[in-house]
Amino acid sequence: MIVGISSFELHLHASRSLKDKRRVVKSLIDRVHQRFRVSITETGFHDLHQRAEIAMAVVVAGGEREMEKLMDEVRSLVESDPEVFLTHWDPQLLEGEG
Repeated sequence: MIVGISSFELHLHASRSLKDKRRVVKSLIDRVHQRFRVSITETGFHDLHQRAEIAMAVVVAGGEREMEKLMDEVRSLVESDPEVFLTHWDPQLLEGEG
């Protein structure tokens, strides 16, 4: 069993308010969750309207290669969003028994 975790930071260049930020971040989180069934939430920079920190976790019964592919696909989805710029990406793979 492989557990993948990642925290990443985003710059929301067009966001002019916390309401704008919430709309963009919620939409992105919902899309990632629906497509990949990962646990994902906003974890930092709650009071800044142009910056967000998001963390996610997922368990894959397959191997390391499957997890790396999933992480790459999540990153590609995030990078394809025209309303955000990915400024930091920190994926980690953990092996466990199960």
